[in-house]
Amino acid sequence: MSTDALAGLDEQQRAAASVLRGPLCVLAGAGTGKTRVITHRIAHGVDTGAYSPNRVMAVTFTSKAAGEMRGRLRALGVQGVAARTFHATALAQLNFFWPQLANDTAPSIVDKKVRILGQAADALRLRLDAATLRDVASRIEWRKVAMRTIEQDAVRHPTGLPGLDVTALADLMRAYEKVKDERRQLDFEDVLLACAGMLEAEPRVAAAVHEQYRHLTVDEFQDVSPVQHRLLELWLGERHDICVVGDASQTIYSFAGADPDYLLRFADRHPDAQVVRLERNYRSDPGVLAVANALMRGRPGALELSSRRPPGTPPTVTAFADDVAEAEGVAAAITAQIDGGVSPDDIAILYRANAQSALLLSALAQRGIAASVLGGKKFFDLPEVRQAVMALRAASVAPIETSFLATVRDILRGFGLTDDPPPAGGALRDAWEARAAVLRLAEDAPEGTTLRAFTDDLMARGRDQHEPSLRTVTLATLHAAKGLEWEHVHLVGLSEGLLPISYATGFDAIDEERRLAYVGITRAGRTLSVSWAEQSGSGSGASRPRQPSRFLQEIGTGTLRAGDASARSSARRRR
Repeated sequence: MSTDALAGLDEQQRAAASVLRGPLCVLAGAGTGKTRVITHRIAHGVDTGAYSPNRVMAVTFTSKAAGEMRGRLRALGVQGVAARTFHATALAQLNFFWPQLANDTAPSIVDKKVRILGQAADALRLRLDAATLRDVASRIEWRKVAMRTIEQDAVRHPTGLPGLDVTALADLMRAYEKVKDERRQLDFEDVLLACAGMLEAEPRVAAAVHEQYRHLTVDEFQDVSPVQHRLLELWLGERHDICVVGDASQTIYSFAGADPDYLLRFADRHPDAQVVRLERNYRSDPGVLAVANALMRGRPGALELSSRRPPGTPPTVTAFADDVAEAEGVAAAITAQIDGGVSPDDIAILYRANAQSALLLSALAQRGIAASVLGGKKFFDLPEVRQAVMALRAASVAPIETSFLATVRDILRGFGLTDDPPPAGGALRDAWEARAAVLRLAEDAPEGTTLRAFTDDLMARGRDQHEPSLRTVTLATLHAAKGLEWEHVHLVGLSEGLLPISYATGFDAIDEERRLAYVGITRAGRTLSVSWAEQSGSGSGASRPRQPSRFLQEIGTGTLRAGDASARSSARRRR
């Protein structure tokens, strides 16, 4: 047994990481160290000789998660593992095998469905606006990940779309496919379908893949769609060495075809599977987990999380007069946290819909608090970061007369990094924060680091999307926040119509909204503040009354204490 790879794991984590053969299902609750288990299990397999690194395939859903996995494996001394997203893995196989099968290069990938759909609509003399074309694109995506034909989709959706009956919709889908075929193009979902089709139709391709990859690991298995599950089966073949890791309570992509049944019924499909539950949470305060457990109690696959942290500040719920008062109240609470010594990058405001961010950004800017919205441009794609990396790279090939850190600081100052930040709420402050983050990376570099080594590290970080944290408060939708964590979380908009959102109807849709709330709650480490507004807007004539979210009633008063209503009262007095 490798003492290195298994060192530092708790009993549950060690039990999972020690299983190297046969099917393994790890039910990993939020904050229980699932990525740690995945990477240490692979490292343990390599250390013991059970695995050869280039025979291991590890797939996940985002490039960032794949980069994080590769980085952790490197830190454990493991190189050569194919850790990629589903699409990157499928595309790599298509690009490798397609020339051998067709004596031609693989088709190119469509960057925007809507553009081709517009051209297909023009050919059919259909006048459709951009919103309708986007709806058609979404329908195409769902149909393909669900592995349904156009005819099957018409049966499932007999009413078509607003302004586009089922016959016209089917004709448009066929025209879209025709345009792609004529241009030798594949869309995002076609990549998975084409790879699956290739493996099914070409035994020698399947044999080559099975020979190359003997051990399969799948992260976020609760988010697997039918087409992804089919592809996993084809990658696995007759072998049984597969490890799946997931949490049914964090299934929040059903609209994209995710089906938690693949996780919940894994042992039914693999009767010899070992199942390990990870329920020791290392992220959150006991009070935070009490709220999360109360919300999900009795739901299929729900885990009962226990905290490894000592008890701290109890979570709160606050009712504000309206949206403006809620934004001002949250900004006031964050101001108090920062004044008390909390770093802004340890604070997040989470919400259901992007439209909720505007008032919050305004309220923070009025108090001089810098904020960044998650889901924008990637850090290493920011113009000021690219500019800095290029300048540092150029300087690294010339003789350096000053220290490494002094050189980095001088270059960044030349591009506008000052000792004091500009006012919050504008592009200048955003650029300043990005340059300051590059400087912090240099300041945190190991002693003896050269400028060349530092720029090599920056470029590796860019490839793996291993982004530094900005010293700003983070604003994010609940979908964007999945997989992340902050010490202090403000979860806003817990009212009917916002969370659950108004268009969520039926048991399954409401359950998905509940899981979204659960994801938001479990992002919090030390403190959790939940809030809602009694009416929309700012109390003007256009406002509408709201009711507290049903999820607050399900959680109950045993785990959430009432927040300070003074911010609400002062906001009313000002108006």
